[in-house]
Amino acid sequence: RDKEREYHKRDEAVQHFNALLADLVRNPDLTWREAKKQLKKDHRYSLADELAKEDRERLFTQHVGALAGKRRDKLRALLAELGAGCTAHWRDVRKQLAEHAAAPAYRSAPQMEREFRDYQRDKQSAAKTALRQLLQETRSITHRSMAAVRDSPAAMTSLQDTLKHDARYTALEHIPEERQQIISSYLEELEKKGPPPPPTATEPSRRSKQ
Repeated sequence: RDKEREYHKRDEAVQHFNALLADLVRNPDLTWREAKKQLKKDHRYSLADELAKEDRERLFTQHVGALAGKRRDKLRALLAELGAGCTAHWRDVRKQLAEHAAAPAYRSAPQMEREFRDYQRDKQSAAKTALRQLLQETRSITHRSMAAVRDSPAAMTSLQDTLKHDARYTALEHIPEERQQIISSYLEELEKKGPPPPPTATEPSRRSKQ
């Protein structure tokens, strides 16, 4: 019972401290040292006396981490709304964000720029994944396509003509060499795998059951 009571008291202290953080700490750039000064001025701080210093700091770190995540999501949603693509320049985007009332606040411009670069990197990575998906969906691409390309460069041109009307292909227009590498790698992969097994090879024979 004593252990149960201790657990209950500690759980209550965690809830009180999290409520205090939610009310007073709304800036994800705040350090623990800065936040502690603010928190101690509130009478509710003593309600978390059950918690060790390390526990309070850990709860604070989790709280500002969640705040930073929400801010990043807000910035990314705004960048998408503004149509900031992989080729957008930070100076232009920064100007647009400065004029936008919904833009989240950052401690420094370099910090915001880092988030923007991460956004572009993730966007480009997603575009590459989408291109691979397009290649998988293109029925005219088979295990024989690589050999056809080796025999005649026109085969690659024909393949590109098949893909060029899809947004997943044009999304990587700014990095044609990397896009070409993805296509070539996929063709090589298919060639190594060889012809797909006939449909009956993947299913148990129905005739034997009948």
